[in-house]
Amino acid sequence: LKLRLREGETIIINGAVLRAASRTELALENRAAILRGREVMKPEEAVTPASALYFAAMLHYVDNRARDRHEHGLLERLSAVVALSKTARSQALCARFARLMAQRDHYAALGTCRQLMALEAAAMAPQQNEAA
Repeated sequence: LKLRLREGETIIINGAVLRAASRTELALENRAAILRGREVMKPEEAVTPASALYFAAMLHYVDNRARDRHEHGLLERLSAVVALSKTARSQALCARFARLMAQRDHYAALGTCRQLMALEAAAMAPQQNEAA
């Protein structure tokens, strides 16, 4: 895996936060937990059930030493999202997310969770328009 970073861009590798001092390219030679800065969610951004699930999964992925501590919160968030899933598409994404997490394919699970967040945003858009 090759990673290209712009100057000032951050990346998390196995829980360590790195910032590129200049344009750089890295070649990853083995398996590691990696999140680019744009994939990192701040706690205050986890305001919906799907975004809270993403945040919990992200912590579970990058904070390997405290993975057990994050697991309970992750399961609670997943239960909340499953309970709110009304469409076949969202239910299938929840099942896929759970399967990927069980297989420890965290990066793919986070991608699936981003799809859930997009569905959630689309479902909430009509409600927000009515309130305006």
